[in-house]
Amino acid sequence: MDIVVPAEFRYLYEVSDKRPITKIPSPILREKCPPVARVNTRIKNIGENMVRMMREANGIGLAAPQVGIRERIVVISPDDRPIVLINPEITEFSEETVIAQEGCLSLPGLYGDVERAESIVIKGLDKRGREVEFEMEGLAARIAQHEVDHLDGILFIDKADPATLHWETPPSEMDDE
Repeated sequence: MDIVVPAEFRYLYEVSDKRPITKIPSPILREKCPPVARVNTRIKNIGENMVRMMREANGIGLAAPQVGIRERIVVISPDDRPIVLINPEITEFSEETVIAQEGCLSLPGLYGDVERAESIVIKGLDKRGREVEFEMEGLAARIAQHEVDHLDGILFIDKADPATLHWETPPSEMDDE
C-alpha cells in the first residue's frame, strides 16, 4: 500500500533546499543524532542543500537537525569555502578559551555570550566518504563546536551566560516576517 503525502508536505520528505530552518521548540533540536551509516548520493545531496540553505539564511554554520534531519552532518563556513562534515568528532580542544557572542538560525534574534575553546581538531568524513581532519581556530573553531553541539541536542543557550542572553529583535516582531 502506497502512502500518499499531500503536496504541501512533500518538501518534508524530499532532500532539497526547500526545507525551512527548524526553530525552537521543535523536539528534533533536543535529540542526539545517530551517525551516518554510509555516505551515499542522498547524504551528499543533503550536505550540498545545507550549504545552499545556510547561505540563503545568511548563516555561517548549519547542522542537519536544523533542517529536520536526524543525522550527523554539519556545514562550517567562516568564509566563502564551506566545509561539509559527516559524523564530525572534535578530538582536541585547546586549554585556551574565548568568550564571544553567539546566535543561531534556530533561535532567530536571540544572542548570548558563550565560552568555547579557542582552537580544536575536528575529524569526520567529507561528501565522498573520505576521512578528513582539520585544525581550526577562532571563528571556525567556534562554529564547529556550535554545530557539533546541535548533533547532541545542545543549543548555545545551554552554554551561554544567562545574564548575557538578549533579543536583538523582540519575538513578537519576528512573527511578522
